[in-house]
Amino acid sequence: MSTFRELGVLPEIADALATESIVNAFPIQQLALPIALGGHDIIGQARTGTGKTLAFGIPLLQRIEHGGTKPQALVLVPTRELASQVTADLRLAGTKLGTRVLSVYGGRAYEPQIDALRDGVEAVVGTPGRLLDLVRQKHLDLSQINTLVLDEADRMLDLGFLPDMERIIDLVPVERQTMLFSATMPGEIVALSRRYLRRPTNVRAESHTESEATPQVAQHVFQAHQMDKPEMLARLLQARGRGLTMVFCQTKRACDRVAADLAGRGFAAAAVHGDLGQSQRERALRAFRSGKIDVLVATDVAARGLDVDDVTHVVNYECPDSADTYVHRIGRTGRAGREGISVTLVDWADLTRWKLINTTLDLPFAAPEETYSTSPHFYAVLDIPTEVTGKLPRDRRERAGLAAEELEDIGETGRSRSRRDADQDTDERPARRRRSGQRRRTRSGRPVTGTVTGTDAAAGEAPAEAAEPGTEPAGEAAPAAGARSRNRNRRRTRGGRTARPAAAAESSENS
Repeated sequence: MSTFRELGVLPEIADALATESIVNAFPIQQLALPIALGGHDIIGQARTGTGKTLAFGIPLLQRIEHGGTKPQALVLVPTRELASQVTADLRLAGTKLGTRVLSVYGGRAYEPQIDALRDGVEAVVGTPGRLLDLVRQKHLDLSQINTLVLDEADRMLDLGFLPDMERIIDLVPVERQTMLFSATMPGEIVALSRRYLRRPTNVRAESHTESEATPQVAQHVFQAHQMDKPEMLARLLQARGRGLTMVFCQTKRACDRVAADLAGRGFAAAAVHGDLGQSQRERALRAFRSGKIDVLVATDVAARGLDVDDVTHVVNYECPDSADTYVHRIGRTGRAGREGISVTLVDWADLTRWKLINTTLDLPFAAPEETYSTSPHFYAVLDIPTEVTGKLPRDRRERAGLAAEELEDIGETGRSRSRRDADQDTDERPARRRRSGQRRRTRSGRPVTGTVTGTDAAAGEAPAEAAEPGTEPAGEAAPAAGARSRNRNRRRTRGGRTARPAAAAESSENS
């Protein structure tokens, strides 16, 4: 195993990495660095969690001439989480060089990103949408880019970013070094590489079988009943030696439901999905990394780009939709040479889909064993104590929880949070919500007296007590002459003529 110094990495970068005990290079880094440091275009393919970021990050940093104001390196990534992770790695490696690295992505305020670009940065890491926005607004100048990196290119293809990728590449100078890194190489990415890379060298750190099977992850697949999954998950999370755990669901609603169920059972859990504001997503990820929560329930928005070394278990609570998704999900554990455990719960309705995934990856789980929360083999293979129940004992509820992590005000843009989320994240009570949007009640085209709307109150009208239907408000004065009566009782008739009141009829009979 070679060290970074032996591979020709600058002493400043090697020293910065050594402060975090990063000394020896991983296989993808050993293969890619000699080529990339020579300025050649490269296509790197390796499974997730094998150190691809430094494989392109170190050559990128060594090509930068410090002191300028316009960015010289650009890294395209598919997700906000990956943008943050790559930025953190580049800043670490470039600490002693003084490299200024900026992360730009949607969901955050424009102003801090614009201010940083105005002050000058050497490298930009961003998602395609926000990068194009900043270019159109003339805040981002790509004319000095000499190194372009396409990270997780297959994921950008899956998310529909291919046209945006091509627009950005066309804005970058032709004379540049281009590095493309991806876990898989679908046909569209191969075509992209042929179009934009000049005589690239293909690098693959391991064989195809090893890359797909993720050998350092012990995989378990069970055929489970949908109604029993919450109980199975709760007991699985009490396995011996379990650390940080990621639970994957197919939908946002399922994420919220599973996270709420786990919280009710005593686990420190939080959800991450696209309907949450960016500050809420980052809050949950910070709490997960710091250990304030130990269970993160996520959609595939977090299946890439979330690099947490201490994840011991990955649970596919719902069957993934493809082999690639399965590989990327279980790749959240067993990172950086560590071992991990993945558990996939396959519902009866998903058996056909799972068999396709199993065949594609050549896995030995074509017929998953029917399993319940009480099945002895479930406890045995996952090392779950037999005495556990579906709730975490109170004496084991030691983590601070999501509430202990502060919610950062990042000047969010785009999707606004729901009122329910806003109430949970601030101290404002529902009574303080804006009420100007309420409709004003009318009857036959005329306003109805009663509870005053926000607009009426603003005009200075005093609110009245609401009355039960068919009754008069307590203490209310008699209606003015000509006013429409609020008594909605029907008039009694007999034979088409108005019936006399009972009291009047009795008086007439007695006279």
